[in-house]
Amino acid sequence: MNAPTPLHLLTTPFPQEATSTGSVRTVQEVPDPDPQETQEWREAFEALVATQGPARARQLLNELSRVARTRRIGWQPELCTPYQNTIAVDAQPVFPGDLAMEERLASLMRWNALAMVVRANQAESGGSSELGGHIASYASAADLFETGFNHFFHAREGLGEGQHRGDLVFFQPHSAPGVYARAYLEGRLEEKDLSFYRQELTAPGQNAQGLSSYPHPYLMPDFWQFPTGSMGIGPISSIYHARFMRYLSHRRLLDCSARKVWGVFGDGEMDEPESMSALTLAAREGLDNLVWVVNCNLQRLDGPVRGNGRIIDELEKLFAGAGWNVIKLVWGSDWDGLFARDVTGALVHAFAQTVDGQMQTFAAKDGRFNRDNFFGQNDELARLAQGMTDEQIDRLKRGGHDLVKIHAAYAAAANHTGQPTVILAHTKKGYGMGSAGQGKMTTHSQKKFDEAELIGFRNRFNLPLTDEQARNLAFYKPAPESAEMQYLHAKRQALGGYLPKRETAADIVNIPALASYANFALTADGKEMSTTMAFVRMLGGLLKDSELGPKIVPIVADEARTFGMANLFKQVGIYSSVGQRYAPEDIGSVLSYREAMDGQILEEGISEAGALASWTAAATSYSVHGLAMLPFYIYYSMFGFQRVGDQIWAAADQRARGFLLGATSGRTTLGGEGLQHQDGTSHLVAATIPNCRAYDPAFACELAVIIDHGMREMMVEQKDVFYYITMMNENYAQPDLRAGSEPDIIRGCYYFDSYLRTEYLGLRPETLSKAAQVTLLGSGAILTEVIKAAELLAAQGIDATVFSVTSWSELARDGAAWQKSALNGDELEGQPFIAQQLKTTEGPIIAATDYVRAVPESIRAFLPGNRSYLTLGTDGFGRSDTRAALREFFGVDAKSIVNAALHQLKT
Repeated sequence: MNAPTPLHLLTTPFPQEATSTGSVRTVQEVPDPDPQETQEWREAFEALVATQGPARARQLLNELSRVARTRRIGWQPELCTPYQNTIAVDAQPVFPGDLAMEERLASLMRWNALAMVVRANQAESGGSSELGGHIASYASAADLFETGFNHFFHAREGLGEGQHRGDLVFFQPHSAPGVYARAYLEGRLEEKDLSFYRQELTAPGQNAQGLSSYPHPYLMPDFWQFPTGSMGIGPISSIYHARFMRYLSHRRLLDCSARKVWGVFGDGEMDEPESMSALTLAAREGLDNLVWVVNCNLQRLDGPVRGNGRIIDELEKLFAGAGWNVIKLVWGSDWDGLFARDVTGALVHAFAQTVDGQMQTFAAKDGRFNRDNFFGQNDELARLAQGMTDEQIDRLKRGGHDLVKIHAAYAAAANHTGQPTVILAHTKKGYGMGSAGQGKMTTHSQKKFDEAELIGFRNRFNLPLTDEQARNLAFYKPAPESAEMQYLHAKRQALGGYLPKRETAADIVNIPALASYANFALTADGKEMSTTMAFVRMLGGLLKDSELGPKIVPIVADEARTFGMANLFKQVGIYSSVGQRYAPEDIGSVLSYREAMDGQILEEGISEAGALASWTAAATSYSVHGLAMLPFYIYYSMFGFQRVGDQIWAAADQRARGFLLGATSGRTTLGGEGLQHQDGTSHLVAATIPNCRAYDPAFACELAVIIDHGMREMMVEQKDVFYYITMMNENYAQPDLRAGSEPDIIRGCYYFDSYLRTEYLGLRPETLSKAAQVTLLGSGAILTEVIKAAELLAAQGIDATVFSVTSWSELARDGAAWQKSALNGDELEGQPFIAQQLKTTEGPIIAATDYVRAVPESIRAFLPGNRSYLTLGTDGFGRSDTRAALREFFGVDAKSIVNAALHQLKT
């Protein structure tokens, strides 16, 4: 066996300090030119604290800082505190539970979580080694979870007056097995369910419930509340959920004052831009209903988060600078005595010089190694370890594994006012996994244990398992009458019930009659307007409805005026948690800017990620709060699915209900803006999300029908769908709604009109031979070009039939469903809907759209007969020019459509 590597060879021999980014650099220490004077200053300050208290000390420090800035000395206080617990021992509250009991329960959950993952990956047990799963993340977070479950995470008691509607808890996704393990002990999952972890298709055949890999509300709609599997989306979502709760309270729709949002996230996850992007919003809004627990196990998937730095120090600076209350939870109770005996500050100095990569090595090694390489650095540290056995050193806990310390941190966070709080909890990844994975580089992917490792895990946590049970990975559940089970249930009953739990009870919200707010669109009589302006006018009418109006949440990222929404500023106001503390520059105008605590519009600034997170909070209010809300988020369509598609996918997982409105849509309608502003693909992406119903209406009447239908689906029928609707900023003549076309508009395609040569050439039908015929399909802005093309063709002696395609994706889904039934051998009647619509037409079919050709190509397989089908679209990068020039360039103008039709007629 190799001798342990001395610490001075594992780390740099030079003194170190943390940089402004939290990394560690080597520096030469500057000698103190007058140690006696320094000591006098130190003693004077200590005397001040002792005689006049911390408040006076802070006052003087603030004054000295002000003087330093005035004198331009170039100094400011560090945002980083020593590598110690924020909460001192004498400030800890009395632990309100049975410590031994809670440790036993946590150990049982650790074992059942481990057994679940390992069993799923044993091929000989019927599982498959390809299933995957994670053990080490929950091993590090188990105590963080259990403290919350036993003392802080409040479940929904009900929706009645005075009943707690529940805290919101975002769980670290890789720790999902631990949540399942707790649900098993609670009786919410059966042993057979645990046996089908990550086997959702196989389980039903065995009369079991398959357990999803991560928190997925769509797959487990009665269990998981929030999807967190995509790193970074959980953190930003939790912030906007906390803010939305304030919004509901300030608008007097729902009192959320007693509720908290808790998020347990990983330190590696903090590198995701979404994790960090809304920190200042949380502080600016004073969201003291928000608590993050960052599990700092110092490891990402493949290695250290900050091998050459200290992630806890880095995050402390980041959160403190953003305005958060920061609680460092670094060391467990076993360290209290060591710190108390350390009169020279040797421990704090040693920790300041130990980077995370080295801390990971300490986690992976045993007590002897840590004695030699940490406590053996100098005489002061060695004396602190005197009298401790190697096993005692090995058992020294980091703060995130000490229930007493965790409770103290959680209690301080829950009671803090005026700021959001982050708890930086120091843990070991793979805690308790021993040689199988604790602190190892490979621990994130550790899914298999040999017999010795299983026995070792059993022994480490004193589990009531025989050797045979341990080797066979037997699940363990105490008897219902046992003290452990009685304690577990009592703790949850005191907190309102069990978590996580997703509930969907919400009152139906009635929708006003379509004509009451959209009659101008239904009978437009050729009036010119853009569909964006039509939408804003409809929205204004809906907001006036006494029942639905208060439940509407208008959301913009920025440029509300661009979308013509300025008139809503006065009508319903912009939400501000502090009201309006200034007189706006345009206060005298009819459309002046108005902020208010009860404002209804959420204007999120230039943050599509923030606006989408805000939309998700409102779109899931029916399940999160038992209060159905209807969000309308309007934005530049190019900055939607392409930019925050992962967040939209997570919203779909969470079964969101609401409208996403892609304004200035298409590649040729936003003329002068150019490449990065012109959207030609969002409908392609939207079609991939199963519960997203995407529409590209050309006319205001179509838009009105779609919005009306969507509202009824979501608010009355309470279906878990959301709508993506693209709208244009181009003004053109709007037709009246064709009578009886509503069902076809919703299904995706309706007959618009026929353009016959007789009408354009002044000929009598009975004197003519049969004319050449074409069928033209168009959507969105390009439908007007299709109509022009039909007129040109008729003038050339060719009959043209025009269909308005309101949704390519709905047509494609209908066809795919029909095809699937046919392949399954089902008895079928009729044809796919698009084939039914076109069955009375003849000739080639030309489809034109402002999107890439793949969008109209999606229906090719479902067209009638063997007719030729040619698609025109806007493939490629956008350009800056006029609409006419752009449409000619991409080949989607009327002339190009005519040429395409003539070509197909010849072939």
